[in-house]
This record gives sequence, structure tokens and C-alpha cells, in this order.
Amino acid sequence: MLKAQRTLTVAGGNWAVPIPSITEAGSNYAGTYESIDNQVSLTASVPALLGTGKVSVHYEPNPTWNSNLILSVKRTGDGTTVCVLCTITGGTAYQVVTLTDLELFRITAVLALGSYSNIPIKIQLTGVSVTIPAATYNSKLVFTIGPP
Repeated sequence: MLKAQRTLTVAGGNWAVPIPSITEAGSNYAGTYESIDNQVSLTASVPALLGTGKVSVHYEPNPTWNSNLILSVKRTGDGTTVCVLCTITGGTAYQVVTLTDLELFRITAVLALGSYSNIPIKIQLTGVSVTIPAATYNSKLVFTIGPP
């Protein structure tokens, strides 16, 4: 019995946001910070038998996160594929990441394995302000692939 399944591999290092110190009274932070275009790299495959794979993302506090800080992600390219009739759609504009899964993009396979490697993902952090208590905040982005 042949079992076809969608697969997703996530690569990329930690992103430590370089937030400068405030040195003047009345100043605030820039508020928006962006990673490099390929901070996260995804490799995904969808067997032709299954047709479509939906790549989703959510975040988990790790261990502490402030809800005024907003993480967003976007796909900055298609990566590479050898599948001629396959498509990758959506996810090219920043989307706010929440605690529940959000569809980032879809891969559609036609007549062959829809396999993409090195799909670049960029991360944005907004909401940085002097009004947020000084602390170290960490979260983890979780990417999944499943049926549409």
C-alpha cells in the first residue's frame, strides 16, 4: 500500500531583533523591525495524488511574549522546483501571525510531486514601544502543512 503525504521542513536560525537604546527623553523606538528576506527557509512537497497543500503558521510564547508586540511573516520568493505544472500562491504580503493557524500560502501539484525547496520567509516585528515593560520577550513560529 502506497501512502502519499505532504511534508514540510523548516530551516533558519533565531532572529534577535537589534533594538537600539533610547538615549534622549521623549524618544520612542522605530516601532517596526524586519529580518533578512530568507530568515526562515521552507521545503515543502505535495504529492500529485493529494493535489494541494496549505502551509500555515502560528506563534507560541517561548516562554514570555507581550501581546502588544506583533509578528508578521511573508513569502519573499517561490524557492526552487522542478515541477513544471506546479504552482505556489499567496503569502507575498505581510500577514499578522496569531496563536492560531493562519494560512500563509498554497502549493498545487498537477501530475507530479509538487516539491519546492528554499522558500524564503521574512519576519516583521511591530509594536515596539517604550510603553512595553522592559524584559526579554521570545516566541516561536510554528509552520505546518495540511489539506486546504
